[in-house]
Amino acid sequence: MDEAHEPAFRGPADVSHDYERDIGDPGEYPFTRGHSGAARTGDGWVHRELSGEGSPAESNRQLKYLISQGATGLDVIGDAPTVGLMDPDHPYARESVGTQGVSICRVGDFSTLYDGIPLEAVSVSHSLPACFTVAGLYQVARDRGMDPALLRGSTINAPFFMEDYAYATLLPFDARLRMALDAIEFATEHMPRFHPFVEDTYFISDGGIGPVEEMALGFIEIREVVRRLIERGLDVDRFARRIAILVNCRMTVFAEIAKIRASRRIFARMMREEFGATDPRSWQAHITVHTSGASLTAQQPVNNVVRGAVQAFALALAGVKAMEISAFDEAYRTPSDAAHLVALRTQQVVALESDALSSIDPLGGSYFVESLTDSMEARILERVRHIEGLGSASELFEKGYFRSLFQEAMIETNAEVADGVRPVVGVNTLAIPEEEDTLLAEHTAAKITPSYDHTAEVARWKAGRDPEVVRAAVDDIRRAAADPGVNLVGPILSAFASDATIGEITGAIRVAYGMAPDPLQKEDLHA
Repeated sequence: MDEAHEPAFRGPADVSHDYERDIGDPGEYPFTRGHSGAARTGDGWVHRELSGEGSPAESNRQLKYLISQGATGLDVIGDAPTVGLMDPDHPYARESVGTQGVSICRVGDFSTLYDGIPLEAVSVSHSLPACFTVAGLYQVARDRGMDPALLRGSTINAPFFMEDYAYATLLPFDARLRMALDAIEFATEHMPRFHPFVEDTYFISDGGIGPVEEMALGFIEIREVVRRLIERGLDVDRFARRIAILVNCRMTVFAEIAKIRASRRIFARMMREEFGATDPRSWQAHITVHTSGASLTAQQPVNNVVRGAVQAFALALAGVKAMEISAFDEAYRTPSDAAHLVALRTQQVVALESDALSSIDPLGGSYFVESLTDSMEARILERVRHIEGLGSASELFEKGYFRSLFQEAMIETNAEVADGVRPVVGVNTLAIPEEEDTLLAEHTAAKITPSYDHTAEVARWKAGRDPEVVRAAVDDIRRAAADPGVNLVGPILSAFASDATIGEITGAIRVAYGMAPDPLQKEDLHA
């Protein structure tokens, strides 16, 4: 990672930018120093922690626990079957249900997940399929008699890269991109306070890709999605203010701070100068951060508490809008209650006991940070130009270009750790015998078992549905997906109302795009 080896000394000769043009005061274009010109008050940023485990009811308990401990926002992640658009009773899903997040497959699951959660007051971030999340939240609001326009929060919406670095949906590229655009378009119209497009560079980078490549790939996706939305006839100033970027924060904290500052500047200039946005709110990148899960270790997990604190303080200095601290047991599992509490308290101690909030952009003007910000911006933009010059996103995806980047980065990172080039305390340096590694062991040793009861309950519920009603709903989805002019969120809402599931709806969309409804089973489950 080149950014870890920057020269140690910088001086005036290394900073040659124009202050007003390239930096500006906080709250002024190009927003290098952040959105607000006023000192931050209270906790300073939205305090979230990753949650989701087992059934919707179990995850609802987690959400309420976090709120009771002072969380000012929530983040829900789906398990592998859910994010892969597979129902929990699928033969290949059984052993994964609820083990890496919450299991969601029907509109009632959203209702259970958010039972008693004040959605008009609490911002909820989602690492769940965007089109279904928008539909599910919209329906929950309607069922409560709440105006969906009051909904706050966001959803990860990354159609380009998810298939290559995370969860396989087995949907063609064109279908994934269309569903991403449909979710943004629907939410822009009906949920104007919600962020339906969170560009997720965290997952891109946590496999080993460095900050420059992380943000270059993120901006490539943002740029293409913005172009496509404008082609649909959407006014850029209607949706741009609801774009957010979820970035990673590794232990190379100065590089991460510079990355965040450079990304604000790139976003502002891109929106104003390239895409013609005229509303200053459209120029302001909403940057949220999840600290690096890949920086955590199974060995000496107590060290992970220190890693989280270092990263949290760096992010406070960077002035991010929201943050989540990877919990000390994330090398083993999704966070336990104890790990949730430590991570949340880490944010609260930094916010309330340190002086991190006493100044806006306190590192602004540092020769080192400013020169690193300039270098980061130039390198990100050069990488964007290079990749965009290779072909369209769909062409590069089909050629396996993005997958090769992720694979090479993972191989390189693992080799650096194995060879000791990248020091990791407790792993390749300062290790201790396994029998002495007992701090926090009672928490990290607790494993999550698959949610067999939830799977069985979903199977019973399916058996009790009216099969003709479900079949008709699935047919309607297939016809809607075959018409490129139809926004799929509306038909998904209708299908949810007929008790169709995410897996069944996705199967119908695949058929409309010339695929088998379930490529893993190769037969029509509704035939």
